[in-house]
Amino acid sequence: MFKTFDEKINGFLFVIIFPFLLFFISYYGFETSYVVGIKSWEKAPDFMFSSVYAYRVIPNFLSVYVTEMVTFIIDDYLSFAKSFLLKQGSLFYHSTFLINVFFFILTSVILNRILKLKPVHLLINDNVKRMVHLIAVFFIVIMQYVPTNCDSVAIFFYVLGIFLTLKYLENRKMIDLIGLGITIIISTLVRETACLNIAFFAAIFIDFEEVKKKNFVFIKEIAFLVMCFILPYIGLRMMIHQNASFVEGIYLVKNFTSPYNLTGLLFGILSIYFGYQFSDDVGKMMIRKYLFFSAPYLVMITLVGLFWETRLFMPLILTGIVMASYKFKKQYI
Repeated sequence: MFKTFDEKINGFLFVIIFPFLLFFISYYGFETSYVVGIKSWEKAPDFMFSSVYAYRVIPNFLSVYVTEMVTFIIDDYLSFAKSFLLKQGSLFYHSTFLINVFFFILTSVILNRILKLKPVHLLINDNVKRMVHLIAVFFIVIMQYVPTNCDSVAIFFYVLGIFLTLKYLENRKMIDLIGLGITIIISTLVRETACLNIAFFAAIFIDFEEVKKKNFVFIKEIAFLVMCFILPYIGLRMMIHQNASFVEGIYLVKNFTSPYNLTGLLFGILSIYFGYQFSDDVGKMMIRKYLFFSAPYLVMITLVGLFWETRLFMPLILTGIVMASYKFKKQYI
C-alpha cells in the first residue's frame, strides 16, 4: 500500500510538478530576444488573424478568450496583484503562459503513458524511464525561448496521436484509429504539423517489403487519416477570406547563410541523431522510415521556416525518443 502511495507521489512530482517548475522558470526566470516584444503585447496581435497564423484557429481562439478571462479575474478579484503581475509581463503574456503550461503538462502525462506501453529492456527500470521522460521534457522547455500560442497545443495533439497509434498497433481496436483521426482533425485546426501524425502512422504500418509484393492492406487506414487532415485543411482556407497567406516568407537562402540558422539546423540534426543512436535496429529502421514520410514537412520548414526556431524540430525529436523507447517486434525490420 505504502509502495503504491509512494509511486503515485513520485509520479506526480516527476510528471507534473517538476515539468511545471521548469516551464515556469523558462517564462519568468530569463528573457530571450523573442520574449522582449511579446511581454509588452496587451492582446493577441492583429497579424495572428491576417497572415498564415489566421488558420490556427484554436490557438487564436484560446489567446483571445483566455486573455479576456485573465483580465476579468485580475481586474475584479485580484486587483491588488495587478501591478506586480504587469511588472513580469502583460496579461496577454501571462495568458499565453497559462495556455502553454496547461497543454505542456498534458503532454508530459501522455509521454509518461507512452513510455509505459511497451518499453525496451533498458526502460524496464522506473528510474531510467523517468530520466528519459525528463530528457523529453527538457527538450520541450528549452525550445520555449520562442514562445508562441500554438506550439505547446500542437505538440500535445501530436504526442496524443503517437499514443493512439501505438495503442492501435498493440490492440487493433477501431476506437483507437477513430480517436487518431479525430485528433488529426482537431490538430489541423491548431497547426499544419498535424500531418506528421500521418507520417508516424505510415512509418509503423507501411512495410516496404509488403509493398513490393503489392500487398496494400494499410491503404484504407492511411487514406482515412489523410482525409482527416485534408478536409479541415482545405475547409479552413475556403472559410477564412482575410489577407491570409499560405506562407509567411521564403527563407531558403537565409537558412543556409545565417550562423544562427545553421546552429539551429545542427541542433536539430544532433537532437534527432540522439534518439537514433539510442535505438535498437528496429527503432533505427522506424526513424529512417519516419524521416522518409516526413520529407514534405522537412522541405517546408527548410523553405518557409527558420532553423534558428528549433521548435520546428520538436515533433521529430520527440519521435526519435519514442522510437528509441518503444519495443517494436522484429518483424518491422
